[in-house]
Amino acid sequence: MTPLQSLPVELIINSAQLNLAIQEMIGLSAIALDTESNSRHHYPEQLCLIQIATHNKVQVIDAISLKELEPLRKVLTDDSVMKVVHGADYDIRCLDRHYGFRISNLYDTYTAARFAGIPQVGLAALLKDLLGVTITKSKQLQLADWGSRPLSREAIDYAATDVFYFLALQKIIEQRLQALGRTTWVSEECKRIEEVRYRPPDLETAYLSVKGAENLDGRGFAILRSLFLFREEEARYQHRPPFFVMPDAALISLSTTPTTALSAVTGLQRGVGSQRFQQGLQQALRDGLAAPLIQTPAVVSTGPLSPEQLHRLSRLKVWRASLGATLSLDPALVWPTASLERLAKAPDTFGVEVTSSNIRRWQRDQFASSLHGYLESNV
Repeated sequence: MTPLQSLPVELIINSAQLNLAIQEMIGLSAIALDTESNSRHHYPEQLCLIQIATHNKVQVIDAISLKELEPLRKVLTDDSVMKVVHGADYDIRCLDRHYGFRISNLYDTYTAARFAGIPQVGLAALLKDLLGVTITKSKQLQLADWGSRPLSREAIDYAATDVFYFLALQKIIEQRLQALGRTTWVSEECKRIEEVRYRPPDLETAYLSVKGAENLDGRGFAILRSLFLFREEEARYQHRPPFFVMPDAALISLSTTPTTALSAVTGLQRGVGSQRFQQGLQQALRDGLAAPLIQTPAVVSTGPLSPEQLHRLSRLKVWRASLGATLSLDPALVWPTASLERLAKAPDTFGVEVTSSNIRRWQRDQFASSLHGYLESNV
């Protein structure tokens, strides 16, 4: 494999360069794709870089300098060009959120590695175990604001490093999958990942997901909602992530004891020095105290499992674990836990369950017969 040091790394900062780069990609069998965002430094986050690697070049597209990236859609949606991504879920959401881009013919090396029975599927571990490559990560660049300009040469090379290895990684993992007869399994999973879309949070209910919210009463929920909305507005004003403005622990602390001095609340010491921030926070507390009580949201549940059903679920998990061990496959991939729970409650619904959209075609083809037999003879 050609070392990265001898491979050209180009920074794309204008439309002419982008159009030329895209022309070079048309007709290729595969490209590797990665992105860099600045979610630690900006709110809402920005998609800052799109890195694309071929067998003879890495191109780093500056999405901050280039306001128009529409020409890239042609490559991303070209079904004849495989796009190799590692842990594609986040990248797909980013591309959808910022540009409405879709990806066709995706190959997620993270997902593929799991199906290949590789125990450590993080990128660093895969590169070391499969390619013998150890990448030294700069802590400073890992935490860097990728939206800052100009980009240093060190930053550009850093952004190019990971994506450079994706194509070689894909080739090795695919060979393992072919030997195991699992290529169609991964193809189906990757098709599902292609359908991932960005969904903006519902601010009217998002406060319920704050850690510790489940312990609040009706007044606490009203205060938390008011504080949460204030934090969201303040984060957009400051262009900083919400957790930098106010950590979740501070929201819960104030929702529980709203009369606490702000200077005594852990995580607020940096923010209370601003008079504008302090006034806004105090107003949010007053609004929460004056708002109608919020009925404690009911936990969505279909009811607890009976002792008999718990025993049945335990046996079903034994079936799954045993099959996973035999195949050197993560048991979670063999059959969905939620499906096993439904079958534990109502084993006679197997025919409906196995044809639901929750069950992959490869799972149905490979394991449904075994599961049905196990249900009839053991549970």
